[in-house]
Amino acid sequence: MRLYLTALNPTDAVLEGLLPAAASLGLSATVLTDRPADWPAYVPVARCAVRDPAAVVAATAASRPVALLSNSDHLQEATAIAARKLGLPGKDPDAARLCKDKAAARRVIAAAGLDLVRTITVDPGTEPEVPAGMFPAVVKPRAGVASEDAYLVVDHAELAARVAEIRDRRPDVALVVEEYLDGELRTFETLGDGTALAYLGGWRTGLGPPPTFTEESLAWSPPTERASEELRARLDALGVGFGACHTEYVISDGRVRLIEVNYRLIGDRMDLILADLLGVPLFEYVIRLHLGEPLTALGLPDAVHRYAHVEYVCADRSGRLVAAPGRLDTVHGEVRLGCHPLREVGRTAAHTGTNRDYLAVLHGIGPDEGTVRRSLAAFRSDLQWTIVE
Repeated sequence: MRLYLTALNPTDAVLEGLLPAAASLGLSATVLTDRPADWPAYVPVARCAVRDPAAVVAATAASRPVALLSNSDHLQEATAIAARKLGLPGKDPDAARLCKDKAAARRVIAAAGLDLVRTITVDPGTEPEVPAGMFPAVVKPRAGVASEDAYLVVDHAELAARVAEIRDRRPDVALVVEEYLDGELRTFETLGDGTALAYLGGWRTGLGPPPTFTEESLAWSPPTERASEELRARLDALGVGFGACHTEYVISDGRVRLIEVNYRLIGDRMDLILADLLGVPLFEYVIRLHLGEPLTALGLPDAVHRYAHVEYVCADRSGRLVAAPGRLDTVHGEVRLGCHPLREVGRTAAHTGTNRDYLAVLHGIGPDEGTVRRSLAAFRSDLQWTIVE
């Protein structure tokens, strides 16, 4: 029985999550990618134009799949279309498209009477026409990911400068300008089988200084029952309900304001940390949903009686990383601690103000917030990263 995964560049979610999970389930796995040379030699890969559903279907002809899925933001719609053509369980292609298109998602949520966020689309080659009353605002790619090219702007001059800056790098990208939603950034993690939706919990996100939106820390903080129901209503409006989904939101004036919906697992190793915190084979669960199993067969925990805290070590300037800790896993009292490098020593990189600046991710999982935070602070104090400009 063969599982196919569509992907672009190698990620920890695939290498350390989905591929081992497939093996645990007794499935052979093949990664379909348009970048086969980028993948480790031990990974079975096949070259494929993965943004083209017809090409994905054709690539599975040699060995009919029992499941087809992706954890890439960029490939959800194409993979969903291909899965439907193959008669396999999968996401609704329209929902996958809406989640990727930030302007379209805003329109659907507004039409459902759930929330109205003022949003203006800026097509390539056009100038933004934004009323003064919309500032402060956020400008970002209409189909962007990972906070890349997302900026807070306070007036027309800043907006024009940021648009010009983004277009200098990516002249053909469509942008959106939307009102800034003030409040503490949070996440909502779910799994669905197309009928039922399970709430796994969520995180409170600490951001770096504006004008960028770099996530610097995450603290375990599941949403309230009321917030969960409000979030579920928004996901229902978008048609989200199958497989993994990672939703970002703020609470403002006592109500949920949606930031964006990423129709995949939470990223940047948070998926692996979440699996550890929950104490479940999360990646196996994702695959089993794509095999057609119901949520009730998975054995998700009713409650989580532990706490987790995550910190990203970020580069503060451009340059070459010349010294850094390796991968570390240790235990301090009741707290399990980990350090995982995200940039290899010797690599030179520009400072971007996004998660592309991550050097490493540190995490602690233990019985309570105070114990975990103290252990993680002591752990981090002994680690050093050195960048030479």
